[in-house]
Amino acid sequence: MTTSYSVAQRVAAEALGTGFLVATVVGSGIMAERLAGGNVAIALLGNTIPTGAILIVLVLALGPISGAHFNPAVSLVMGLTRALPGRDVGIYVPAQVVGGCLGTLAAHAMFDLPLFQLAAKLRTGPAQWFAEFVATFGLLVTILSVVRFRIEAVPVAVGLYITAAYWFTASTSFANPAVTIARALTDTFAGIAPNHILPFILAQLAGALAGMVVMRWLLTGRAAAPSAAALAK
Repeated sequence: MTTSYSVAQRVAAEALGTGFLVATVVGSGIMAERLAGGNVAIALLGNTIPTGAILIVLVLALGPISGAHFNPAVSLVMGLTRALPGRDVGIYVPAQVVGGCLGTLAAHAMFDLPLFQLAAKLRTGPAQWFAEFVATFGLLVTILSVVRFRIEAVPVAVGLYITAAYWFTASTSFANPAVTIARALTDTFAGIAPNHILPFILAQLAGALAGMVVMRWLLTGRAAAPSAAALAK
């Protein structure tokens, strides 16, 4: 993470990025549902592609400023691994949540919908919660491994992972507490009923922490034993 930007700049980047991410998720969901003619698979595809694409753009554009977390689960893990100062986690997370909620309002405004809504879409049950655990676990595995081995590929890796996870998880891969909260404020294709938020967030945080633990073990290298030829020299 760069340290050449002020705290205010980094927090603004996190809010802006999360806002654009949520505006894309909600806005593309509204557009997709309107154009799909009742075909849910087509609507989901129309929601998936813009989300993966905007993630690549946002990480490329804002990553050098704030690290482009746009996700409290990611910020928490970065704080625990000391890639982000602990004090910054406490200001990144509220900025992400506020930015995400503003992104929902922006999507409503663009589609001439009532700005303030509460979702009615039911997303609950063990399968959905486990899907969120898996989605967030995989996201952190992706981020931590690619940062270690191919940091320049992080934007594409994250965008492609979320694109895939939309389709291989039963929950369509929220994988982000800030996005989950923001999506409770839209009674559209992307919504989640407010009373279903907490289990999603708990599953996401558990998945993120599990991903951190697994990758900490996997990425702990050990020097290879010297070969017989090396010892003979």
